[in-house]
Amino acid sequence: MTDQTDVIYKTDDLIAQDIDAYLEQHQHKTMLRFITCGSVDDGKSTLIGRLLYDSKMIFEDQLAALESDSKKVGTQGAEIDFALLVDGLAAEREQGITIDVAYRFFGTEKRKFIVADTPGHEQYTRNMVTGASTADLAVILIDARKGVLTQTRRHSYLAHLIGIRHIVLAVNKMDLVDYDQATYDAIVADYAAFARSIGIERFVPMPISGFKGDNITGLSASTPWYTGPSLIQHLETVEVDTTTDQAKPFRMPVQWVNRPNLDFRGFSGLIASGTVRPGDTVRVLPSGKTSTVSRVVTLDGDLDEAVAGQSVTICLADEIDCSRGDVLATADAPPQAADQFETTLVWMADEALLPGRAYWLKLGTQTVSATVQEPKYTVNVNTMEHLACKTLDLNAIGVAEITTDRAIVFEPYAEGRTLGGFILIDKITNATVAAGMLHFSLRRAQNVHWQAMDVSRAAHAALKNQQPAVLWFTGLSGSGKSTIANLVEKKLHALGKHTFVLDGDNVRHGLNKDLGFTEADRIENIRRVGEVAKLMTDAGLIVLTAFISPFRAEREMVRELLADGEFLEVFVDTPLELAEARDVKGLYKKARSGQLKNFTGIDSPYEAPESPEIRVDTTKESPEDAAERIVDHLLGWAPTI
Repeated sequence: MTDQTDVIYKTDDLIAQDIDAYLEQHQHKTMLRFITCGSVDDGKSTLIGRLLYDSKMIFEDQLAALESDSKKVGTQGAEIDFALLVDGLAAEREQGITIDVAYRFFGTEKRKFIVADTPGHEQYTRNMVTGASTADLAVILIDARKGVLTQTRRHSYLAHLIGIRHIVLAVNKMDLVDYDQATYDAIVADYAAFARSIGIERFVPMPISGFKGDNITGLSASTPWYTGPSLIQHLETVEVDTTTDQAKPFRMPVQWVNRPNLDFRGFSGLIASGTVRPGDTVRVLPSGKTSTVSRVVTLDGDLDEAVAGQSVTICLADEIDCSRGDVLATADAPPQAADQFETTLVWMADEALLPGRAYWLKLGTQTVSATVQEPKYTVNVNTMEHLACKTLDLNAIGVAEITTDRAIVFEPYAEGRTLGGFILIDKITNATVAAGMLHFSLRRAQNVHWQAMDVSRAAHAALKNQQPAVLWFTGLSGSGKSTIANLVEKKLHALGKHTFVLDGDNVRHGLNKDLGFTEADRIENIRRVGEVAKLMTDAGLIVLTAFISPFRAEREMVRELLADGEFLEVFVDTPLELAEARDVKGLYKKARSGQLKNFTGIDSPYEAPESPEIRVDTTKESPEDAAERIVDHLLGWAPTI
């Protein structure tokens, strides 16, 4: 291996001389996205730094800074520490580990590359999933001194799960084991046994040294026993996923409707798979309506053909309804639409999954509300054993059923990432909490349909001469919710209104008698009550509910079930010390003594409404006055308070 200091380092002159020519040169090359992954300190960042260095993608000022940083914070003595090219965060340099996902671009004469350097530490597994989600290939690094480790297995399993079909097993740091073939062969055999157990049918092993450069751009004299390709040779020749995607049926999620003037209407998006041409018959999903492609438009003009990976605007011959979130597909082989699925979830949030809670589900350009049922099992990545569980914690991988509030267009993840892969987003914090892969729709999703009735919702309300609504009373135990709700119903009844009260204690005697007071059970309690309240509004009733309902997410879930203006949140605002002083049922006393677990306000949180329609301050307003004010507001006799 040539000493680093003897290398005359010079980037491509064409970049400085003619940037347009340089970009033109690279425009028609294929692009390979790949990740490096494995356990902590297996040399991922060093390998990427070496690839950037050897491909002449470092400018003179960057090289000077690298040499300076290597002397100050490097781990390779007087030599260049290539990892510093990628580990940009201060915490990464201090600890010598990768924390965030770092994306780098480089190119060779044959191909362009985007490489994601993903963290090896278990704590940052969610970042590895992020990097792998768009990759065509994974380079699994193994320290030749340590062999196959837990994170090697975890990252291999995740890469396979996410759909990466090209795996390179890079046995790194061969220079530290004197390029011993027996060590290399033992590691490859060990990994092969594990790979077969998780369904990885083939992988390409190679002995390398990211630091010394062995078998990176060319074959090394230090490993004469290795006759396979160098890493760059393999990366330049492996088939990219876009090539195989073009052979699949046409799919394009609509990102937006392009309507610059009255004479043009097109549907813009990135083609996920297949090929489309003017004259093709396409189907709009989920509506199922068909039309013919009249034009395929781009900024550079119309195309005779567009393929997977291209962003285009498609014009249709007919004026049919199509909007963001819909999918254009080949008419004779469309994807499915359903609202209940079996999925695999990779949990990415510090807070555990709460079964029954509503999350935003984003799949392609579709965003819907979704609830996750209690997981069927979680996967032990070391043994591949399926373990019983009630929730999913950070970095857990599990299988669970998901229900969405409306049908979405999908494909099994094994058939297509775009319509098979999704993320879950917390509705309150907007944080991404999970990445998921759809397996199949549940049979009940196809067999259970809405039954049309001749007497409509509006007819029920007209017969009762009232506007249906839900008055949702929320507050701490002992705040006075049931008392005020009872007074409101009496006043409405006296006015001839048709009402019904759903009280927290009463429904637990029947409908929800099987539920306890854990967070998951509280969520399910409110979900059921919300569904019942919705059915009652369908019957034209004014529904009053008196529940602690401690979580904002579930109160918002019920709001989303109803039409605009039908959900009125009434916050019965009573300080904890006052509610506890009342303690009509003796519950606070039991909670304080430890006899009653998961009691709201003591050892379980209450998330107060941030902008309720009505707020009742029980320290300043009597129940009778509050009830009068609520009735006036409901019937439109008073301004919003």
